Amino acid sequence: MALASRCPPEWLELRESADAAARAGELLGPLDRYLASRPAAGGPLVIRDLGCGTGAMGRWLAGRLPGPQHWVLHDRDSVLLDRARAGVRGPAADGGAVTVETRETDITRLRAPDLAGTALLTASALLDLLTLDEVDRLAAACAGADCPALLTLSVEGRVELAPVHPLDAEIAAAFNAHQRRTTGGRRLLGPDSATAATEAFERRGVRVWSGASPWRLGAGQAALAAEWLRGWVAAAVEQRPALARPAEGYLRRRLDACAAGALRVVVWHRDLLALPWPSGGGER
Repeated sequence: MALASRCPPEWLELRESADAAARAGELLGPLDRYLASRPAAGGPLVIRDLGCGTGAMGRWLAGRLPGPQHWVLHDRDSVLLDRARAGVRGPAADGGAVTVETRETDITRLRAPDLAGTALLTASALLDLLTLDEVDRLAAACAGADCPALLTLSVEGRVELAPVHPLDAEIAAAFNAHQRRTTGGRRLLGPDSATAATEAFERRGVRVWSGASPWRLGAGQAALAAEWLRGWVAAAVEQRPALARPAEGYLRRRLDACAAGALRVVVWHRDLLALPWPSGGGER
């Protein structure tokens, strides 16, 4: 399996604070209650983070869950894994120890037996890079292993820019088409991923909570907004080359506004929490 092009660590580091601010923290309530309802395993919580990048999810979540915890960080990029191994630390919310190991793996090949003993599976900005079959297999693996999943920051295909520009909608439509493109024989889900994942879990009797997790970028996030703009427009032009000429001037004006602190951007994402409550039990 070949996911989309590798993410430069510099991009992951640039977006980390916006990701942390955006994540739907209200999902941690039902997650905490679920974990507390499970029989004690006699050891640390085993948490697997798929497509871990530089370890941002572990840095955000480890201190918000009671420990002790053992994080297993999965990625296909050994450089990112090295950074993640050094970057995820404790303590847990109750002062418990946090330990880490890394695995260079193809995350789309994980099956239920691979998740045996896993207390929680996490992923961030991953689902939209997967295909329908891959998301379905991930849901099947979690359901088969009775493993909850916290899946954050999946793109929704909605972007709001202020002030508005006549070309906004056309760029957004081309970008969304690019997110759904077929590459290497794989048709990516892009903005359809959160819906597809919800349906895949619910078909297996797994309850899914959902929360909005938008980036809200203003003058204080100008560097991230500018880099996002460049990537957003470039993907739109790659999908629709006829946009190249008007997009050049559009991007220049948008970057000027960004540098002046005059641009506001909201990029909508969706977080999901999938909990396999025991039959006849769980929250209502």
